[in-house]
Amino acid sequence: MSDKPKIKVLVVDDEQDIVDLLKYNLEKEGYEVATANDGIKAVKVAAKFIPDVILLDIMMPHQDGVETCRQIREIPETKKAFVIFLTARSEEYSEVAAFDVGADDYITKPIKPRALMSRISALFRRESKKEQENVQVRIKDLIIDKTSYTIDKNGKILTLPKKEFELLYFLAKNPNMVFSRDELLQNIWGADVFVLARTVDVHIRKVREKIGEDYITTVKGVGYKFD
Repeated sequence: MSDKPKIKVLVVDDEQDIVDLLKYNLEKEGYEVATANDGIKAVKVAAKFIPDVILLDIMMPHQDGVETCRQIREIPETKKAFVIFLTARSEEYSEVAAFDVGADDYITKPIKPRALMSRISALFRRESKKEQENVQVRIKDLIIDKTSYTIDKNGKILTLPKKEFELLYFLAKNPNMVFSRDELLQNIWGADVFVLARTVDVHIRKVREKIGEDYITTVKGVGYKFD
């Protein structure tokens, strides 16, 4: 029997049938599973359970999934957890809002368990590749540290949500190279995740608000680069 700890998954949905289905399939694959039926409870469970992956419904009573994700990302122990949104909604604003608060993937119901397992595995494979990279980038007056997910700007420590950080880290690691929105989507969110190009623009805007306007340049009609 392997001594390797089980990957911990928190399933959050107000539909008990979906919770039971996902819990059964995840446990069958060897995951350790905790559950919650609303957003407020999910934040409390996440703080104690410290999941590696969170499957999170958007439309829930008491507190929706977007706000729940934002609160979970503020817990130091769970800020690096993978968050996959589960939703029956297909409106563009839901998707943008989900990625805006740090979602890693977005799956529309009805959920196919085997496809979900594949998406979870893909997230861990992509993360494993990233861990092999140099963990610190020093450029201009910034020290961008992948280990702590922090940015040191002239001695001041800044923290960014997961995807904003990864976007900045990727651009800074490749200075003066122009990347299209599609290239950034593939490198940051992965080829297996369907994300709107507008999501990149939103994240670039938020990064600029936090570190300043002088680092990332918009190349009109092409994409973005770190000067």
